[in-house]
Amino acid sequence: MAVEIARYWQHAAVAGVDLLRARFITHRYGRHAHETYTFGLIEAGIEEFDYGGTLMRAGPGAVALLNPEVVHTGQAGTSAGWAYRVLYPDVSVITGVAGDLGWRPGTPLFPQTVLYDECSAALLRSAHRAAEHGDKLASSSLLTAALTRLLTAHAKAGTGETPARVRQSPASMRAVCELLHERLADPPSLSELAAMTGLSQFAVLRAFRAETGLPPHAYLNQLRVRQARTLLDQGEAPADVAITTGFADQAHLTRHFKRVVGVPPRAYQRERLTEA
Repeated sequence: MAVEIARYWQHAAVAGVDLLRARFITHRYGRHAHETYTFGLIEAGIEEFDYGGTLMRAGPGAVALLNPEVVHTGQAGTSAGWAYRVLYPDVSVITGVAGDLGWRPGTPLFPQTVLYDECSAALLRSAHRAAEHGDKLASSSLLTAALTRLLTAHAKAGTGETPARVRQSPASMRAVCELLHERLADPPSLSELAAMTGLSQFAVLRAFRAETGLPPHAYLNQLRVRQARTLLDQGEAPADVAITTGFADQAHLTRHFKRVVGVPPRAYQRERLTEA
């Protein structure tokens, strides 16, 4: 019987790039967004995911191109599950390559989410495999080639900063986001947010979700997972990280962490500290 496997690690030669190789059958990603781009190559099976409110399906050979801060999910499209390789490059990595290509300043966007392009797929696979094998020269060279191909073939030049929807939010919703950032371990109640913004509780929920793609409690848990990653990278014990970031305990952290990152906190930290 097939088993689930997943490995999440940092690129050894290019700062600001994380990688994932996984086979999932029953695993389901919760609604979340990444600060980075997400470039996934489906090697087997079918992944199904909601992306910005639209249901997508990606089969063998498909390349999925997700822009930063767009809320999405992820689960098997059939009972057989799916296997894939994923690159998570920081926005600065992509804008750097775009700058080298002579593009105007701004954050490139990928208008097509799922596509079938044999050249892009082959370059992504080669770059990912080289990174997995620890070949610094080959992996960095192939990564540059893969990102260049994706930009020139499938992206359009951006005109602004990182396309985080919250940055264009009304002032009241920006204030809510800032408060949630400040109070990870002691979050405000919905009634407090309503009083702060002068809106009804229902109006807060509706406005916040319209601007961020998530309700406040889910947005808060996403912030907690992001902070947990930072603390785990610094070597803090998962149990301590759970308390610091506002989770009830390590099991609570593990549940939410895996629904966003794809691996448990200990496995994530083990790879990071080994590489360091």
